[in-house]
Amino acid sequence: MRTKLANKKVLKNAQNILTNYKLCDSCLGRIFAKIETNMTNKKRGEILRFGLGNFEKIKVKDCWLCQGLIGEIKHFANLIKENLKGYEFETFLIGSKVDEDILEKENQIYAFAGSEYSESIKTELNREIGKLLEKKLTQEVNFEKPTIMAVIDTAFDVVTLQIASLYVYGRYKKYSREIPQTKWYCKICYGKGCKKCNYTGKIYDSSIQERISKTFLFYAQGEDDSFHGCGREDVDVRMLGNGRPFVLEIKNPKVRSLDLNKIATEINKINKSFVEVDSLRFSNHLEIERLKSAEFKKTYRATVKFDKIINNEKLKKATECLHDSKIGQLTPSRVAHRRADMVREKHIYYCKVESVDGSKAVFTLEAESGTYIKELVSGDNGRTKPSISEIMKIPCKVEKLDVIEIKGE
Repeated sequence: MRTKLANKKVLKNAQNILTNYKLCDSCLGRIFAKIETNMTNKKRGEILRFGLGNFEKIKVKDCWLCQGLIGEIKHFANLIKENLKGYEFETFLIGSKVDEDILEKENQIYAFAGSEYSESIKTELNREIGKLLEKKLTQEVNFEKPTIMAVIDTAFDVVTLQIASLYVYGRYKKYSREIPQTKWYCKICYGKGCKKCNYTGKIYDSSIQERISKTFLFYAQGEDDSFHGCGREDVDVRMLGNGRPFVLEIKNPKVRSLDLNKIATEINKINKSFVEVDSLRFSNHLEIERLKSAEFKKTYRATVKFDKIINNEKLKKATECLHDSKIGQLTPSRVAHRRADMVREKHIYYCKVESVDGSKAVFTLEAESGTYIKELVSGDNGRTKPSISEIMKIPCKVEKLDVIEIKGE
């Protein structure tokens, strides 16, 4: 039975091509790659050359187009395999960089013969290298979300690995009032190191991010990390209760099969006076979007100092005004330099007085995610309305603040 490659029109085109260009079977067959799908380009080229009968076979090294490149597929596969040693991965994908001279010649042929049925030499290289590696490895090619993408520069035999990040979800508790959630780079040198930051590149020596990620980076043999928290507390605020949800992104990890229980135990032992983690599990980038977009209710305990001695009953009546109410918060003056100056409406679910001692009081309150609690207390010179200070008609401010619960999961 005659194949589509034996079609007179196809053979005529192949004849014109071979009359003008000395091509190996793979480069000839690639021009007609979409005509027959159950064979290699090399096989297509052989069928076409046999069908024409009067064109001698061209060795790959003498091919005008690929200049021997197609003959190096096995070499490239071995090179990539060697570069993958030491990495844990489930799936992979191959990419390639090809010399511009070859790509220009390819475009020249397609302009001459048409590209309706063709595929690029890069596509063939990627596919054939991938097929060889699937035979050499236990992992398979994945075109959608590979764990590792290996890109071979065919001109210089250089392999670049693009490694999918490893994501771990968890919750952290913060016991210190002296460290931020994430790295705070020096505003003068932006992390490079200068006299102002004592050449550390940072405003604070440590952070929740660094104390958690250090152990993960060691075991995963990762190069860097990003910390994605469900909101953040101020440096002087503790995170207690059930902890704050977070996703740690480990970049370019070599090891992916981590013992999360062991890592949690080690983090907690090393950082017992600063941070504690629990509920660790493997995650993905979609969970970052969920944490950033979700609306969580947050419960706080605030120790508030008033400018004069306060009456317990009067204070309780005043805070009843905030129960299940809406407040308006113009961007706090302390963060106005880095955030848009706008009014944000926030829901206060409840506000309770726990104790009163002279000019000090302890409150517990539940508020919508993103509420500025310090300003809810002080009023921030009228930028938050109503506030406890405004309702009581007594200036006051937060002395200590703890997040004691985050609801919403």
